[in-house]
Amino acid sequence: MSNSKFTAGVIPEMMKKYIHKLASKGTRIDGRGFDEIRPLKITKGYAKRAEGSALVELGRTKVLVGVKIEIGTPFPDTPNMGILTTNAELAPLASPTFEPGPPGEEAIELARVVDRGIREGHAIDLEKLVIEEGEKVWIVFVDIHVLDYDGNLFDASGYGALAALADAIVPASRYELGDDYKLPVQHYPVPVTFAKIGNWIVADPNLDEESIASARLTVTTNEEGKINAMQKGLSGTFTYEEVQKVINMSMDIGRQVREIILGDSDGKED
Repeated sequence: MSNSKFTAGVIPEMMKKYIHKLASKGTRIDGRGFDEIRPLKITKGYAKRAEGSALVELGRTKVLVGVKIEIGTPFPDTPNMGILTTNAELAPLASPTFEPGPPGEEAIELARVVDRGIREGHAIDLEKLVIEEGEKVWIVFVDIHVLDYDGNLFDASGYGALAALADAIVPASRYELGDDYKLPVQHYPVPVTFAKIGNWIVADPNLDEESIASARLTVTTNEEGKINAMQKGLSGTFTYEEVQKVINMSMDIGRQVREIILGDSDGKED
């Protein structure tokens, strides 16, 4: 969305020129290459009372994702599948551009992009979440809480959702349905977002880069290199060659991020 609060910050003209000048020399305001993401740290199990959780720090962008799992009724058209629902909250403390109140367009868009990546990537085997076909299933709630916004919420939230799902335990014993067990996560579709600044395309844009970008593209790929979802944003355009380049870069970066999500360590530090 061209008027999104994700890109609504006013950036001085001098800063715009500086970012463009750096880009013309093949570098960025924080010293990264065009295909480099910011330092990524993922802490699983951060919220102890949730069924699963993860704190993600992508540069100075910080997102907490929690997973709750409860019993409910399946949808009539999918009686043999559990349910996934994703919500996002943009707290005013995270950015002066975020406002209190019910979820706005930006929060809805963020939740939709994350949900689509998980759903289309078949991250969860929803058929294994059936308790009694047509009557009872497990409902997986993914709640995204933005704590600090410095650009690229799509990726930070997507990484947090995957890590929280990987951390999640189905609370069967709470409902006297046997022993608790790991949530059946079968795939890890990783989103990678790119911004177009002038004639250059950069991965994982920070807030300053987002603020002057003409176009945005998020590509979600899985461990098999398959494209699971794509989301175009802002009013600018990408050429066919640029889209192909973005897809290839997203696969390379996705592999690196997936290792951090699946690993026991907290990721890479500064």
